Amino acid sequence: MVGERLREVSRLPKAHLHLHFTGSMRHGTLLELAERDGIVLPDSLVEDWPPQLSAADEKGWFRFQRLYDVARSVLRTPDDVRRLVLEAAEDDVRDGGRWLEIQVDPSGYAARFGGITEFTDLVLDCVRDASERTGLGMAVVIAANRTRHPLDARTLARLAAQYAGRGVVGFGLSNDERRGRTEDFRGAFKIAERADLLLVPHGGELRGPDHVRACLDSLGAQRLGHGVRSAEDPALLDRLVSAGVALEVCPVSNVSLGVYSDLTSVPLPQLLAAGATVALGADDPLLFGSRLAGQYATMRAAHDLDDATLARLAEMSFEASCAPSDVVEVARRDIAAWLA
Repeated sequence: MVGERLREVSRLPKAHLHLHFTGSMRHGTLLELAERDGIVLPDSLVEDWPPQLSAADEKGWFRFQRLYDVARSVLRTPDDVRRLVLEAAEDDVRDGGRWLEIQVDPSGYAARFGGITEFTDLVLDCVRDASERTGLGMAVVIAANRTRHPLDARTLARLAAQYAGRGVVGFGLSNDERRGRTEDFRGAFKIAERADLLLVPHGGELRGPDHVRACLDSLGAQRLGHGVRSAEDPALLDRLVSAGVALEVCPVSNVSLGVYSDLTSVPLPQLLAAGATVALGADDPLLFGSRLAGQYATMRAAHDLDDATLARLAEMSFEASCAPSDVVEVARRDIAAWLA
């Protein structure tokens, strides 16, 4: 790219398909809400932010999850939830976002907000409000927690099915993919499949290609949260390409959690060369310190990507999304204009 004028990556239209609910919170908002209610935050969420993380072993993941749980605890009122959703939308718009599918596990908030149905109603109302105020198209993915009992996942799948077509577009499975038996969640994904929800489990980040196969064979995955380690198995990668299963690749979080040693090791070029559909995502900006545009900027720098490749990544993010056709068409036109 020597001598090439680099276009501003924040002006490139994008769809954001991998963003967790509490993890989308602004750092300043976390500090403000904690101070309001006298919540003492660990140093790694205050002076030492963003925290130094690793998920190379169970202890490392436990520390990551503990920080996430502490952050979630500052959400005390419906107005706090409304603020979080609005600020997440504003941040995505600032980064060039046109469409956002935000992922939430309602059971993590149910005790404080009156139950999983009541919290889902609140989130969907906040999403509608934020979308109207920012112009960002938005939808919700309800995700179960694989460290909980599979029957809990079935309850959430039934909840998601009730809201299919009313703001909920997908059903996922998150948390440490080394925990639990993926095949035990087959029933929950069957419920979601019957409701015509997109099936989007996490897989292929902390575990390798064998777990990606498990997500395909047991859960019927149609899009994979992460999936980046599919690059280790060419036959698997060919299968994903043939089946049209997109990968939600989150480069900065991959490095922060120790999946890869540095950004140049994230195998994005290999995935693209194989023909994989890739949508870059920020995962948990609150814990990793990088939002949507930062994923594009870091991959551009790490792999010397030209602007045509960035534009193709942006196009693929819409192709892999549940965005309405009119949103996709306008985005495609504007991506072409960005590149022209």
